[in-house]
Amino acid sequence: MRLVGDIGGTNVRFAVAEAGGQPGNARKLPVARYPGLVEAVEDYLSDTPRVEEAVLAVAGPVLGDEVRFTNNSAWRFSIDEVRRRLGLRRLVVINDLVAQALSIAALRADELARLKPGPRDAGKPALVIAPGTGLGVAFLLNDAGTAVGIPSEAGHATFAPMDSLQGEILSRLQSEYGHVSVERLLSGSGLLAIATTLARINGKTIDVRDPRDVSARAAAGQCATCRDAIRIFSAILGSTAGNLALTLLTGGGVFISGGLCRGLRPLWDVEALIEAFVAKGRSRSYLDGIPIDQIMRPHTGLLGAALYGEH
Repeated sequence: MRLVGDIGGTNVRFAVAEAGGQPGNARKLPVARYPGLVEAVEDYLSDTPRVEEAVLAVAGPVLGDEVRFTNNSAWRFSIDEVRRRLGLRRLVVINDLVAQALSIAALRADELARLKPGPRDAGKPALVIAPGTGLGVAFLLNDAGTAVGIPSEAGHATFAPMDSLQGEILSRLQSEYGHVSVERLLSGSGLLAIATTLARINGKTIDVRDPRDVSARAAAGQCATCRDAIRIFSAILGSTAGNLALTLLTGGGVFISGGLCRGLRPLWDVEALIEAFVAKGRSRSYLDGIPIDQIMRPHTGLLGAALYGEH
């Protein structure tokens, strides 16, 4: 049995699985409840059969033995120390979006929702992009029949506006933050920032304190600014995905993941997303042929961690 984990900036999810099998007995735990990773794992394992190995997917780069989280300053750990403290024979730590990318081949057709048609070439790279607490990005390569996940910190690249309104939003955020990354807009807090900044630009005040407030007010038809914010969010997501698709020529398709986007799905401006994706001048004809799917299955990081190293 293998312990698998998907550790984000807000929550951590654990499950157990036979190597290469489907994860089971999944639990979600709030990061803020625990002083560190070991304590969270011990809590989960307190009523779980003993495991000897673990694969943990983390929201941040894995560059050596010490792991730090991009959007979770409270937790950091040594891979070797955690392995010893938990009595594990083997502990592997991978990027969380790599885990999500590795899950793609195991997803059923009904766990994907097609947003943009097009042929998918399984021999070409694929892109996985997941706005959430931050912005996760990874690529999936086919290496002689073996799926290889390539991590990325593309969410911290500089945001590039597509039009004058996005330029005005950028200018106002720059006055507050200096450098404005894509993640600053393409995340849960980013949706909130778009809505509140857009309101200020229009000389309005809106009472939203959480990204869920933005989607709830938009869904209820109570706030035109919130609807506009979701439209702009959709366009930025499409444009960013298009930039990344050109970076590695992702003929294997684009996959949008994460709970934030699943929650926004009924409100998305899919037309704005697709148009922003393909609006790359002379490269439009190439992007026209790339499909975009949304991953509807939750907790794909756990599935990818269960599959890691098995294919």
